[in-house]
Amino acid sequence: MNIFDMTIHELHGALKGKQLSSLEATTALLKRIESVEPQIGSFITVTAEQALAAARSADQRIARGEGTTLTGIPLALKDIFLTEGVRTTCGSRILSNFIPPYSAASWEKLRDQGAVLLGKLNQDEFAMGSSNESSAYGITRNPWDTSRIPGGSSGGSAAAVAAGQAIATLGTDTGGSIRQPASHCGCVGLKPTYGRVSRYGVIAYASSLDQVGPLTRDVADCALMLEAVAGYDPKDSTSVDTPVPDYSAALAGGVKGLRIGLPKEYFIDGLDPDVQKAMTAAIDTFRRLGAEFVDISLPHTDYAVATYYLIATAEASSNLARYDGVRFGHRAQADNLLDMYTKSRSEGFGTEVKRRIMLGTYALSSGYYDAYYVKAQKVRTLIMNDFISAFTGVDVMLTPVAPTPAFKIGEKINDPLQMYLSDIFTIPVNLAGTCAMSLPAGFSAEGLPIGLQLIGKPFGEETILRAGYAFEQATEWHTRKATL
Repeated sequence: MNIFDMTIHELHGALKGKQLSSLEATTALLKRIESVEPQIGSFITVTAEQALAAARSADQRIARGEGTTLTGIPLALKDIFLTEGVRTTCGSRILSNFIPPYSAASWEKLRDQGAVLLGKLNQDEFAMGSSNESSAYGITRNPWDTSRIPGGSSGGSAAAVAAGQAIATLGTDTGGSIRQPASHCGCVGLKPTYGRVSRYGVIAYASSLDQVGPLTRDVADCALMLEAVAGYDPKDSTSVDTPVPDYSAALAGGVKGLRIGLPKEYFIDGLDPDVQKAMTAAIDTFRRLGAEFVDISLPHTDYAVATYYLIATAEASSNLARYDGVRFGHRAQADNLLDMYTKSRSEGFGTEVKRRIMLGTYALSSGYYDAYYVKAQKVRTLIMNDFISAFTGVDVMLTPVAPTPAFKIGEKINDPLQMYLSDIFTIPVNLAGTCAMSLPAGFSAEGLPIGLQLIGKPFGEETILRAGYAFEQATEWHTRKATL
């Protein structure tokens, strides 16, 4: 097996058993990045020298018997995570020269365990997008078909895992930005419950929706990564002080007697036939494993996209006000202060970011605040209550991740509404603040990956990981690799 195709647990076993060193693994991954990066475009910054130094340090740690499961494992981060001394752009020109003075809490946790940072991954600008076409640093391509999008906004994070450029990655999910690219690239992606993982040091898009999560090759790796980054952080006021379970130990329980809800609003007529076929097959697999199915309803689903694009854009308008050309990032030459603000933001932000800032500013403006923003918050409560009510009768929900497999690059970039509808099945989870996971569940007739979404109760990550693991053990979809 190629080193770059290994999972975390496979590579950890090889490192522990001295069959491999972290330096050898990191060197192999850096060579792989160099080889396939021109085709894929997953990375904005590659930190080769830093990675090799960290790998040497990890090898010493392992030799002393002080290693953990993540010691010496080469990982990469979406370029939304602050990394002390390493450029962090958030996919935007406005942050093209920003070197953070501190690191995100989630990366610090991985670094403290001895993980190796290979670099920073491409993304939609400020995490605003579903296709990774809005990055100021070029398009990321899907390793399964380079004429197609990898999904967004964590497109680089999913593509890097699928292309063998990192053993695992971290992304962020505001409306589906981990799960949708995981589905399109054939890997596992988990959006934890809001408050489960610290957002400290993550560049904010929509603060009440953003959540950090892993993208991995299999469910066992997903559990390992979540264990490593989850937990209370006093530096994040939205972090929840609740114990972190042993997610890896919870995997083996099986699904016999598990009650799985099928929300009728997610199995719609417009669903791609290949996606529908994969969902039917997945339901049959779970049934064979002993799970019980219950038809449920989430009646306010139709309002989720509109609600999301009011709340998220309003919060983005507020969060992105700080990028003014004064404190950090791109600064335009101008004759006076007002012109400098205007030019810096006009030159620094891309089309999609400008669109969302304007939408959000309008929704928050005097005379419209109650009609739009306040009303959206009320509808968000209704959507949240739908989930609370449905979970009284089921343990987990099963849905598609996206209505179609990955679409062609350029296909929807000029039609924002069609692009926004790509996240129709993922957005409600963020509005409700609960957890969900995407895992491989089949392929389209054209050989494109299709993901299955498992939605859990708040802080019910153990259950969706257990269900996902049982499904994975009963199928072979996760074993297939993109050929590059």
